[in-house]
Amino acid sequence: MAQDIVPVQLGLTEGDVITLWAPRWKEDGEEWEAFLGHGEHLYVFTDAAQLAAFVRTATEHDLTDHPAWRIVPQLAVDELVPDETQRYDLVAVPELVAGDPDTWAVGDLADVLAMVRSLADVCDLEVVREVLAASDGFALTDQGAIAFVGRDGERLWTEMATVVVERWDEVLDALDAVVTTPDLDEKALAAARQELAAADAAAAASEEPVSEADDTESDDAEAADTDDGAQADEEPAEVGFWGQVGIDPILIVSSLGEHYTLRCYLDDAPLFLGSNGTIEVFRSPRALAKYLAAGEEGSVGHDLAAVATWEDVVTAATAGDLKVEVHPDNTYVLTGLADDLAEGPGGVDPTQLDLAVELITDAAEWADDDSVSRALAPSETLGWLVSFVLRPDPTRLAPSAPFDAEVAAWKQLANDFADRLHSN
Repeated sequence: MAQDIVPVQLGLTEGDVITLWAPRWKEDGEEWEAFLGHGEHLYVFTDAAQLAAFVRTATEHDLTDHPAWRIVPQLAVDELVPDETQRYDLVAVPELVAGDPDTWAVGDLADVLAMVRSLADVCDLEVVREVLAASDGFALTDQGAIAFVGRDGERLWTEMATVVVERWDEVLDALDAVVTTPDLDEKALAAARQELAAADAAAAASEEPVSEADDTESDDAEAADTDDGAQADEEPAEVGFWGQVGIDPILIVSSLGEHYTLRCYLDDAPLFLGSNGTIEVFRSPRALAKYLAAGEEGSVGHDLAAVATWEDVVTAATAGDLKVEVHPDNTYVLTGLADDLAEGPGGVDPTQLDLAVELITDAAEWADDDSVSRALAPSETLGWLVSFVLRPDPTRLAPSAPFDAEVAAWKQLANDFADRLHSN
């Protein structure tokens, strides 16, 4: 299956540069991955105008055989500017590991390391592979901050930080040795610079400040809205019991039927009612409340018992005051998604898919299982289809049928998730 060709920005020793990346795709039964380059060289450019000038005139490079290449020379210059999500600052890695392993630092580090691995594989940089193999922590960043919690986690983070301090310059030097900017057609470059300047000017014009008259009308409207909404501001909506304890009842609709359980986030890490990767689920809100009211049985032996407010939940359940009510945002419907994915991006409800991905990702993270993050990575066929549905972009080449591999991968994730559920 053909995948897109993506503009990416790399933060290297000499500054930020951009190039093109072709995530893994399958052709004639073989799997490929490539960057814009030729031979031992990785081609990089200082801006989108240089990149556009090259792709519109060059005929010899490693992406010419990619199934989607014919589209790239036709792209506008501003379409070759990397998205925020495709910017990888390799120089900032020492700074990332110098701090605490919070969700944002580990997430940013995981993104950069994934790109570094791709560069090492495509450019055959053995020294980079050696550095990434020098600490187990490098392979665990895609599990999130939870991989670096506790004594063992702290040891892994410290060990990885030490490797970065001692050897990250080897990674940067290896990449600096292969990057180069090829000769550019001056006429094509001049045209591309004019096009980019025009696009920038148009974007700036669309963000012009509101006129003074419009400002006055806006102020009047705001004043009226303020008067009408003053009482509402004085009476904020009630948080409710579950909001106060920071735990949410959730409803799961799967091939096994409807089930209720509880989930919360502790330091941004998901926790479910269960332990050792098994989630305790119940056929009805009443059955869940009855379980929670069972004294010792319902208050220990699972991960939520570690939450500071858990005793409040047990106390309310024991007193018969607990109402298990599920907010619509916490209703997860897995049924039918495989059939929808078989129809391609147009057949999938993005909201349903987004919630389903959230649920199975949370469950896998909680269970220390990286199979979901690997299957949903943009470099995988299922991950590419899911990202296309959830983050649509008209400049991207749409995934093409058939979607048998994607459906099979999704069914596997759904089945694995179902195996985690223990019905009471």
